Amino acid sequence: MGIRGIPAAHGGFETFAEYLALYLKDHDWQVSVYCQEDEGEWHETTWNGIRLIHVPVENKGALGTIIFDLKTVWHSLTNDDLLLTLGYNTAIFNFLHWILRRKNIINMDGIEWRREKWGKIAKTWFWINERLGCWFGSHLVADHPRIEDHLATRVRREKITMIPYGARHITDANEAVLADYNLQPGQYLILIARAEPENSILEAVEAFSRRSRGKKLIVLGNYKPESNEYHKKVMASASAEVIFPGAIYDAEKVAALRFYALAYIHGHRVGGTNPSLVEALGAGNAILAHDNHFNRWVAGDAGIYFSDVNSCAAAIERLCSESDLVENLQSSAQKIFSSRFTWQQILQQYEALLSDWDNC
Repeated sequence: MGIRGIPAAHGGFETFAEYLALYLKDHDWQVSVYCQEDEGEWHETTWNGIRLIHVPVENKGALGTIIFDLKTVWHSLTNDDLLLTLGYNTAIFNFLHWILRRKNIINMDGIEWRREKWGKIAKTWFWINERLGCWFGSHLVADHPRIEDHLATRVRREKITMIPYGARHITDANEAVLADYNLQPGQYLILIARAEPENSILEAVEAFSRRSRGKKLIVLGNYKPESNEYHKKVMASASAEVIFPGAIYDAEKVAALRFYALAYIHGHRVGGTNPSLVEALGAGNAILAHDNHFNRWVAGDAGIYFSDVNSCAAAIERLCSESDLVENLQSSAQKIFSSRFTWQQILQQYEALLSDWDNC
């Protein structure tokens, strides 16, 4: 529960749900996933042995998500299945699970109410629902030690299990993809993030564009400078060596762009274990990340870190000129990924947790 549905087409939670559903099915679980649809009637289909419950919601945006979550919570009360809810944004509805003593494991995601992009009303909504999720969930999953610490200020620590996010291990990719963007292996840096101030995109683009690099920076994401002032600033600050190809949803294309990059830039300042950063480790990328405890726990020795435009520019200069540094970072990325973030490890931990609750 709590996602748009599978097969994954929207984001990190959907990708995780797809991997977990397939893994559990292969380990003799019966798995059902709620899927949000824009039109039609309630109906069910089967995908790779997984039951998909299609829920039509005419409303768009946040209101549509709230209505979808309410419908799925109400429908879930018709049976006694173990529930896994991804996200707490509508945890107010999980009161129904709590009062009826339904077993509901909630992945508490990041500290959404701290994100700069939300206004006061949205931040208040997320803050309240974070509290309610902590109370109404039978057990909580934190995807980062600092998220676990944060949740432990709300509930007893025994109610929380820390399981991070996973990613594919990319050991090869289609080099021909690079030609579509006029790129050469090892001659560009890549940045993949929602185009929001808290992801430090403006700082990274400004830092890269301070002088000619002889390399390129490819920035993936939807940019609408005609209607968004921040997008306009980012694109206006870019040199001719910065490429904005838009959002790319083809997973194999993104994998190839990651795999052949000199380094990956990760400017996220808020959140737990960020899927994009884990995916960069899975591709063996050298990492340039914003200096905060979330990113340092994930990237560790695979990264060098920045705090502002000046330190970012200095770090980019090192990545573009010190091949030994890049090789060491790439080697560390492989080791960190293999030790902590493979899907096999993550999914095994989830199955163990779900088994404990299914049997209690």
